[in-house]
Amino acid sequence: MGRTSAAAKNRYSNKAYDRIGILVRKGRKERIRSYAESKGMSLNGYINALIDADMGDDSGKWGVEPVDIEDDNMQKTASED
Repeated sequence: MGRTSAAAKNRYSNKAYDRIGILVRKGRKERIRSYAESKGMSLNGYINALIDADMGDDSGKWGVEPVDIEDDNMQKTASED
């Protein structure tokens, strides 16, 4: 990708999206990413789907099925307290 193309994409992203940074414990990001991929989603798409599901927004902006936020596979373990 050339500089012009990257710059154009960055300008668009800056106009169209807000950024939210989150902190997770070391190793947890990869666990969440793997879980998202097992659902056919990107990490960003998964987080946005969780937010939409929790807030009751079913507009489907991310083009993904709603995520069950009560899914036992992602429940916090005692070691993550």
